[in-house]
Amino acid sequence: MPVTGVLHTVDAGVAHLTLDRPEALNALTPDQRELLIGLLADASADPAVRVVVVTGTGRGFCAGADLRGGAAGGERVAGDVARMIRTGAQRLIAAVLDCEKPVIAAVNGTAAGLGAHLALACDLVLAAESAKFIEVFVRRGLVPDGGGAYLLPRLIGPHRAKELMFFGDALRAADAERLGLVNRVVPDAELDKTARDWAARLAVGPTRALALTKQLVNASLDGDRTAAFAAEAAAQEINITTADAQEGVRSFVERRSPEYRGR
Repeated sequence: MPVTGVLHTVDAGVAHLTLDRPEALNALTPDQRELLIGLLADASADPAVRVVVVTGTGRGFCAGADLRGGAAGGERVAGDVARMIRTGAQRLIAAVLDCEKPVIAAVNGTAAGLGAHLALACDLVLAAESAKFIEVFVRRGLVPDGGGAYLLPRLIGPHRAKELMFFGDALRAADAERLGLVNRVVPDAELDKTARDWAARLAVGPTRALALTKQLVNASLDGDRTAAFAAEAAAQEINITTADAQEGVRSFVERRSPEYRGR
C-alpha cells in the first residue's frame, strides 16, 4: 500500500517533502520515516533535484516518532531497542546529513524529539515565529535519540545542549535563533515564501560544489586540522573538473553572471 502522510513534489529543481499528518502534529510512523529516507536518497541521485525543502502542515513541523503503535511497550529482547534506534531514527538523521543536495528545514510549528533533530540536521533552518523546539525525551524518562546528543553540542556547545536536554523546556523560535540553532525567524505567513526564495537561490547554484562544501563542513566537526585540510584539497581536486566550476571561472574572466547547470 502507498504510504500516506508525506507529500512529495519536485519543481524548478526543488524537492519539497511535506509531512502531512496535522492531526498528529506530523509525528512520524515507521513507514513515513522509511519513505523520507528513500526520498532523500533519491534526491541525492537525481540531477533534476538541486535542493530539498522539508516542512510540515498544520500546527506542527514534526512531533517526533509516533509511539501509538506500541513501540514503547511490550516485552523486549536484549538488543531490540539499540537495533531499532540504529535502523530507524539514526538512519533518518544520517539521510539528511548525507544527502548530496542542500536541505532546508522550514519549521512551521512544534518540532519535538526526533522532529527537532530532523530540523537541526538540515543544512539551513528557517523557523516561523510560532515554532518551538522541544527536547521532549526527559519528560518521558527517555534518553535522546535521532543523533540529538551528537547534533546539539556541535551547534550550541555542551552546556546549552545539556540545559535543553535535562529540562525539556520548549524553546521559542526567537531563542533558538539567538542560540544559533536557527538561521532566521520569519513571520508565519512569510515562511513558505522565504523557504522558496532560499531554495530558488540554491537551485541555480553550483550543485556539486555545494555538496562538497556540505561534506567538508560536516566532517570538520569530527576531525582534526590535518584531516580537514586533506579533505579540502581532495574536494577541490574533484570539484575543479565539474562543468559548473569551469563556468564559474569563465564567467569571472568574461565579467558576466555564471549560469550553473548542476554538473
